[in-house]
Amino acid sequence: MGLGMRYRLRVNPIACSGHGMCAELLPEIIEIDPWGFPILASPGVPPGLMDHAKRAVDACPTLALLMEEITDRAF
Repeated sequence: MGLGMRYRLRVNPIACSGHGMCAELLPEIIEIDPWGFPILASPGVPPGLMDHAKRAVDACPTLALLMEEITDRAF
């Protein structure tokens, strides 16, 4: 992940089972709704939280939490 690159988180609601690991590892961005599913306070990942975001993505048991590069390409 190079300098100047921006990343965002995304939750696949179909894959998510509501384990809550992501919110435990990244409470600055992810909250849990009343049913135990994640809500992103903001999809953008600040540079200072990048390591924590990677850990949360890697820890998701159902691979429902994804991090993707933000591109400004026009189609």
